Amino acid sequence: MDLYFFDLDKTLYAYDFRYRLPELARLTGSSQYALAKAWWAGGYEARAEAGEWPTADAYLDEFAHVTGSRRLSLEEWASARRLAMTRIPGSIAALRRASELGTVSLLSNNPAATATALPLLAPDVVEILGENRLFSYQLESRKPGEEIYRRALAHYGVTAGDCFFADDSAANIAGARAVGITSHQLTSQNGVFDTDALLAAIEAFAVRQR
Repeated sequence: MDLYFFDLDKTLYAYDFRYRLPELARLTGSSQYALAKAWWAGGYEARAEAGEWPTADAYLDEFAHVTGSRRLSLEEWASARRLAMTRIPGSIAALRRASELGTVSLLSNNPAATATALPLLAPDVVEILGENRLFSYQLESRKPGEEIYRRALAHYGVTAGDCFFADDSAANIAGARAVGITSHQLTSQNGVFDTDALLAAIEAFAVRQR
């Protein structure tokens, strides 16, 4: 069985934090500076991605506590994140093609809130993936560390030689290649993603000599 892993942000959906932070500030009644300094610069998002708050409710509770802001509902939190996300049609088409060739799964550095809200954030991705969605918080490790890839492979019982990985980050690609996973870096120029190259890499992997 071939397994195809896809990153979420900047791979399946373009992502721009600058559209998210103002809405979070409006919803919480806090300043953008206060939120960014307390949560992101304070390292809490990275800790959440590594599994420290393993449910959406725990994440949202901690976010309110650390930032001293109003506690958001998951729907409110998701509405702000959704503003930062733009569908990459060619990447979604590549994901769908990969689903015809083998098993597809998400492999994303994200906290429990993103995982729980994914049907609100990217329903087209969920429709293709079904329940095959792995997030760093579940695996208690983050890309580009090699351990997350080993745990993801073990989750599906697949060897590295039968796995393909797509991501926008060169560091994440290097981490996957270090454990033997065939990997493709999705690049972009002037906001245009080279999804033709991604699709070609998937097709080449599918017909490789074993």
